Amino acid sequence: MPPSSSAAAAAPGLLGAAAAVAASVAVHLMLPAIPAMTLAVLLGLLAANLPGVAGWTAGPARPGLDFAGKHLMRAGIVVLGLKVSLGDVLGLGWAALLLIAAVVLAAFAGTYGISRLFRLPPRVSLLVATGFAICGASAIGAMAAVRRIRQEETVLPVALVTLCGTLAIGVLPLLARPLGLGAQLFGAWTGASVHDVGQVVATAQTAGATALAVAVVVKLSRVILLAPIVAAAGFHHRLGTMADGATRPPVIPLFVLGFVAMAGLRTTGWLSPEILDAAAALQDALLGMALFGLGSAVRVGQLLHTGARALLAALASWLLIALLGLAAAFLMFPPT
Repeated sequence: MPPSSSAAAAAPGLLGAAAAVAASVAVHLMLPAIPAMTLAVLLGLLAANLPGVAGWTAGPARPGLDFAGKHLMRAGIVVLGLKVSLGDVLGLGWAALLLIAAVVLAAFAGTYGISRLFRLPPRVSLLVATGFAICGASAIGAMAAVRRIRQEETVLPVALVTLCGTLAIGVLPLLARPLGLGAQLFGAWTGASVHDVGQVVATAQTAGATALAVAVVVKLSRVILLAPIVAAAGFHHRLGTMADGATRPPVIPLFVLGFVAMAGLRTTGWLSPEILDAAAALQDALLGMALFGLGSAVRVGQLLHTGARALLAALASWLLIALLGLAAAFLMFPPT
């Protein structure tokens, strides 16, 4: 198909995704506790299942929505690197960083094990583990690209990580006082256990500026682990394809290298606050359109057919990561 024909075919879906992101951001500005990215997924779910609109998402809009779910997701991951300042991350100290890395690895292994225990397919289990342990839907998109996992198989993991991240926004603040958590402890707990960056901000801001600052730095320490974990997964996949003679994927995809490069650029301090704000808006637009595209592929009937076991696995994984994050928070900021 000529490029002009491809662009024309993608236009309806991309325009619809852009409109959905604009609506999500508008609601988020009115209700800051609701992350725009979560709304984008939910709008995609509605678009896929409401009579009248469902035909549009499955038909004329599908090429553009698939393009958003794949290519805009990768572009958004690259821009996500501009949120990661290695200086801020290193400011936590090596002991805290090693602790966070241990939590991520334990969460990854534990979530994968739980998913397999509930008989989820290996690829779905891998994506669920990646999303829950690192940074939500962005990590799922990165892992799916590296392991050559079909976009349709990312739908359920994205739905689960969005659901559980949204659950954390409501549940964690209610537990802060009964658990006797101060601002630093609560921030560290949120950053170590909530999945998506936007969900971390929405949860931590309920306890004030100190909690928010700690939560964001701890969360970004998890985000930076996206690069080595995805690279390791890519290397493992490459070894497997070498054995069976299939076409070998790159060890480290270009978008992961782009993520690392953007994190390095942010660390230099050369970028002005205005540029960083513009980059943050671009990242929200790219990831929001990608998540709307992924959400629009979810058919509730199919989800309910296979979703009971997946939901139980996700809730068990959510509880595991919450406990791991709480333990890490107490070790990072012991109560006096």
